[in-house]
Amino acid sequence: MASILDEYEDSLHRSVSVPQSRATVGIPHSGYVNARLEKETPIFNKQRIDFAPPEKINSLVVSSNQLCMSLGKDTLLRIDLGKPDEPNQVELGRKDEAKVYKMFLDHTGSHLLIALNTSECLYLNRSVQKVRALSRWKGHLIESVGWNKFLGSETNTGPILVGTSQGQIYEAEISVSEGSLFSTNPDQYFRQVYTLEEESGPAPVCCLEIERGLEGKFFIIATTRKRLFQFVGKVPEGTEQQAFSSIFALHADHLPSFREFPANLGFSEIAFYTPKLRSNPRSFAWMMGNGVLYGTLDYSRPDSILSDERVWVYPPDIDITVNKPISIVLTQFHFLLLLPDRVKAVCTLNGQVVFQDLFLEKFGLLTRMIKDPTVQQIWIHTEKVVFRYHVQRESRDVWKMYMNMNKFDLAKEYCKDRPECLDIVLAKEAEHCFQNKRYLDSAKCYALTQNYFEEIALKFIEAKQEEALMEFLIKKLSNLKPSEKTQTTLLTTWLTELYLNWLGILQGDASQRNLYLDTREKFRTFLSSPKNKECLFNNRASIYELLASHGDTEHMVYFAVIMQDYERVVAHHCQHDEYDEALNMLSRHRDEKLFYKFSPVLIQHIPKKVVDAWISMGSRLDARNLIPALVNYSQSASTQQINEAIRYMEFCVYQLEETQQAIHNYLLSLYALCRPDSLLSYLEQAGTNPNRIHYDLKYALRLCAEHGHHRACVHIYKVMELYEEAVDLALQVDVDLAKSCADLPEDDEELRKKLWLKIARHVVQEEKDVKKAMACLSSCALLKIEDVLPFFPDFVTIDHFKEAICNSLEDYNKHIEELKREMEEATQSAKRIREDIQEMRNKYGSVEPQEKCAACDFPLLNRPFYLFLCGHMFHYDCLLQAVFPNLPAYKQAKLEDLQKKLAATSQPSKTHHRPKDADTISLGKGQQSREQIKADIDDIVAAECVYCGELMIRSIDKPFIDPQKYEEEMQSWL
Repeated sequence: MASILDEYEDSLHRSVSVPQSRATVGIPHSGYVNARLEKETPIFNKQRIDFAPPEKINSLVVSSNQLCMSLGKDTLLRIDLGKPDEPNQVELGRKDEAKVYKMFLDHTGSHLLIALNTSECLYLNRSVQKVRALSRWKGHLIESVGWNKFLGSETNTGPILVGTSQGQIYEAEISVSEGSLFSTNPDQYFRQVYTLEEESGPAPVCCLEIERGLEGKFFIIATTRKRLFQFVGKVPEGTEQQAFSSIFALHADHLPSFREFPANLGFSEIAFYTPKLRSNPRSFAWMMGNGVLYGTLDYSRPDSILSDERVWVYPPDIDITVNKPISIVLTQFHFLLLLPDRVKAVCTLNGQVVFQDLFLEKFGLLTRMIKDPTVQQIWIHTEKVVFRYHVQRESRDVWKMYMNMNKFDLAKEYCKDRPECLDIVLAKEAEHCFQNKRYLDSAKCYALTQNYFEEIALKFIEAKQEEALMEFLIKKLSNLKPSEKTQTTLLTTWLTELYLNWLGILQGDASQRNLYLDTREKFRTFLSSPKNKECLFNNRASIYELLASHGDTEHMVYFAVIMQDYERVVAHHCQHDEYDEALNMLSRHRDEKLFYKFSPVLIQHIPKKVVDAWISMGSRLDARNLIPALVNYSQSASTQQINEAIRYMEFCVYQLEETQQAIHNYLLSLYALCRPDSLLSYLEQAGTNPNRIHYDLKYALRLCAEHGHHRACVHIYKVMELYEEAVDLALQVDVDLAKSCADLPEDDEELRKKLWLKIARHVVQEEKDVKKAMACLSSCALLKIEDVLPFFPDFVTIDHFKEAICNSLEDYNKHIEELKREMEEATQSAKRIREDIQEMRNKYGSVEPQEKCAACDFPLLNRPFYLFLCGHMFHYDCLLQAVFPNLPAYKQAKLEDLQKKLAATSQPSKTHHRPKDADTISLGKGQQSREQIKADIDDIVAAECVYCGELMIRSIDKPFIDPQKYEEEMQSWL
């Protein structure tokens, strides 16, 4: 028994109907040509179980990977398919001739009911080894059991329904008491709740199924040989343990709803498909005499959960009088019929046989087929052999069936991960929509296929369906990759042309106004799409040409805005005299270059608004680039309009604090032209420091002179420090202004005197006002009466000058006295200096014989030496060595030159007739004497003590060891 349920491939397996083969698909221009659609592995793959039963197999049930098998008369074999090498054998313990009629295993694989042909029933729990008889069940031949999937557990079945061969339906419950010292009956109760009847009377209950729907509503399905009954009702609260009787009681006075078919197999069987464990079944298949009733289960319906019902008749080779089907199993898309010698799989979508498997005669007649709902495996057995079917990728061809049924959404759902199949479905759907004149839907589908683009486009063109063609192109464009730039360009340009044509047609038709607005909105959405932005930008010249060729200026402006081609937008507004719109566009996008370009045009028409816009831009605009626009405008405009130019220039100067000379010069020119009152205040506010003035002084002077603004010219002369010109021009305007100019050169008394003399001459000669001339004398202390007298005529009476002449003579007397006092002080100072010099000549110092040089520490009297007042004494050569490196370069050069001259004078002359006083004779020849040279050397070398003078102070930050000789010095110490 150790090898029980070991699996192997059945070498005798034969698939004789509708094999799963390779398919060749030819789609023009697709990436799926000659693609293998499916593998050759069949959907239902059979395996024979390596098991040789010692006795014939009477019955087999399987659920939750638990398999129970009845062998012979008295043996029961239980196998956990997760542990196939550990089978469990149980003896029924029957001494009579009773045989197993049917077995029923619940959804958990825990509860096994064994119906005997003697109208008895046995119970076996998975956790125990002993079979228990259900005494209350005795006398009933059990045909079906409806398990409770909602209240059952491993030790308790909960309320269940039991159908008998006499048509009675009983409600029962089985419970196993764990750890009990006394043996109790497992069947808690067993009572009849209903009886099923057909026309001839009570009929066997072939199948029972319990399902729970929404809001706690229960649906009970019961079948006889020809009828399918439904019982619907809610379970009262608190009566869940004995609840089904209340549901059946609702139909005590009338028959429940049922389906009835005339033909009769002598039995019927119903199968359910449940997608996931412990979820409700989704579809059902009822095998009866007329065929298979297939449908779905809709739990939201109030009276019946059966929906979308249809009857699939049996294939032609099935004759219910000769080889009627034995069992049925339902999968997601197929139901399998078990016949005595074969298995047929029929597709629930179209009723076609898609699979047939013949079994050899040596295996015997097929007895039973059952499906384990938890693992979706199908089991078949004869009296000698057990087979198992694996369902593999059942939905592989479903897409094709849905496609042929024109259920394209479902077809696409089942091939969404298989692009080669999806392409076929889309192409078929597109063609179907086209044939039914659903052109827009057709275009959307065609755009997703790999069919030839040209063929599809021509198809819509020939059908004169421009709207559908546009939809196709839009969808095709959205599916292109970023790398397909050429295709993107072609589609974008073509779509633009189509939109423009369509808009042109609709615009002239007043009845199509709404369609026109809708199309216009779509076109604008197309132009503004982020995905198309790059392509449209790269080909904007072509798009502009298309828009221009159609005369669509509205969309040309719209497209230019999208492309941020604001220059074109503003130019368009200007060409159409829409100056306010142009300025609004400039203000909204704040592009400096566009302001510079279009300001000359705009300021001619809306000067105030333009200046307001400039001011709002603030420092982002360079006013120098706007001056040409202002110049052209101011030359042709009135004074009032020029004020706008002045307003902006003043904003730049006073608010932005611009320092550019061109801006100040232009403002100056505007002031000189229109606002002379503001001119002088501007100049005065600019100040008199030439380094802080931002306008051109010479330009300003020439400009003011041309316009006759003399006061402004005087101010500029003052700034330029041209005081004579300022005074000369000021005398033409106002004497007081000239006086203010004359006092400006404070450091040059001669110039001030000259300027005041100009004023005095003007007052005397031009104004002939003696009193005012005398006032000039009192205003300037530099002028004397004698300076002014030459300007007066010869016959002027002296009375006017008497006081001035007397004051002048008194000043002269005071000045003479001051000079005398200064001369006496100078004489005394010279006398004291001569005495000090004589005292210094007689001063001396004493040197002891043992004194030593402060630098070399050798006796001082051995060589020429210097004695300083501080007491330090140095040899001449030692002092020279200490002082020379610290002298400036020019003094070093001078010292070397003096030493050379001294050496030259010390050499003996070649002639023996040298005069006695040679040192003094050389003076006559323009050369220094020897004593003078020594004195000059002393002045350089012995100017101060090297230890006590400034030389020592300046050398305080110098290192004791020369950095260049540091390494050498350090090595000498090692």
